[in-house]
Amino acid sequence: MQKLHSLKTACLLLIFVTSFSFAKESKEGHSESGDIKQEIKDYIDHHLLDSHDFSLTSYTTDTGEHKYVGFPLPVILWDDGLKVFSSSKLHHGESVAEVNGNYYKSFHGKIYKTDASGEITLDDHHHPTNIKPLDFSITKNVFTIFLVALLMFFMFSRMAKKYKKGALPKGIGRFLEPIILYIRDDIAIPNIGLKKYKRYMPYLLTVFFFIWIINLLGLTPLGVNVTNNIAVTLALALITYFLTTFTANKNYWGHIFWMPGVPWPMKIILAPIELLGTIIKPFSLMIRLYANITAGHIVLMSIIGLMFIFKNWIGSSLSFGLAFALSLLELLVAALQAYIFTMLSALYFGAAVEEHHDH
Repeated sequence: MQKLHSLKTACLLLIFVTSFSFAKESKEGHSESGDIKQEIKDYIDHHLLDSHDFSLTSYTTDTGEHKYVGFPLPVILWDDGLKVFSSSKLHHGESVAEVNGNYYKSFHGKIYKTDASGEITLDDHHHPTNIKPLDFSITKNVFTIFLVALLMFFMFSRMAKKYKKGALPKGIGRFLEPIILYIRDDIAIPNIGLKKYKRYMPYLLTVFFFIWIINLLGLTPLGVNVTNNIAVTLALALITYFLTTFTANKNYWGHIFWMPGVPWPMKIILAPIELLGTIIKPFSLMIRLYANITAGHIVLMSIIGLMFIFKNWIGSSLSFGLAFALSLLELLVAALQAYIFTMLSALYFGAAVEEHHDH
């Protein structure tokens, strides 16, 4: 009981110290910029963007110089030929990179071609008018995708080797096996069928663990936000769409273009609607994953930003507690979104391979 009381006291002390620190920084930042709310908004916008370097944190030295802790990534551009250089030349958008007589500068996460001074011209809508080369760079999100892919390959290859030595799982297999069995027994088989579920299991397992691990990394201080990039969720949805389309049987297409038991005039009217439905389904997968993850990050960062606005230990402590509770909820959302994407994908696969006698 005494240990529990001491733990509560320590937690309250930690919240008080943290809130006081945040309030102090908020006051200093407010005196410098005069608009703390705009600073918080800009920080959230920056947090959601991809970047050409992997920055873990940053700090300001006594001399006022802004320092970044992290490492650069390769920038790969196509601008009248291939241009490859390190993102350290851009210095987080503060410097102009010179490559073979061409000059490039990063502006809001995008790389534009400029002159030696790095001038970015804007139109009436504040959009850059500079030439933007084709960007094939290894950004922070791309680097994270490669990292998660290697991690998954390492986990499952080790798990497979353990099973060759014995039927009982060992090591990380003890944690992964119940999840794999759940995806097989409660997602794949009920939705696809016992006969054809095996051909889709590799994809279902891959997409579940990929989304889950990526979402968990997004909750760490690393600032990795892969699934709130709509290009990533679009790619995942397209894979589901193509697998559904190219593995579908004639019964699936028959129900779309010439529905049985429906008068032929209605078939002509319903066929375009049914065909549009095949496109709307992956579109909903893309938007659902993107919107939920992005909204979670925005709400969480906004609540943390309230600590800098309240500037008192009561408001900052409440914001800190709410942010902590929301972070726990985001852990559930990370797994839930992976489950929903996998479940709906299996449902679409099941509809594509369903035989006529299965009705």
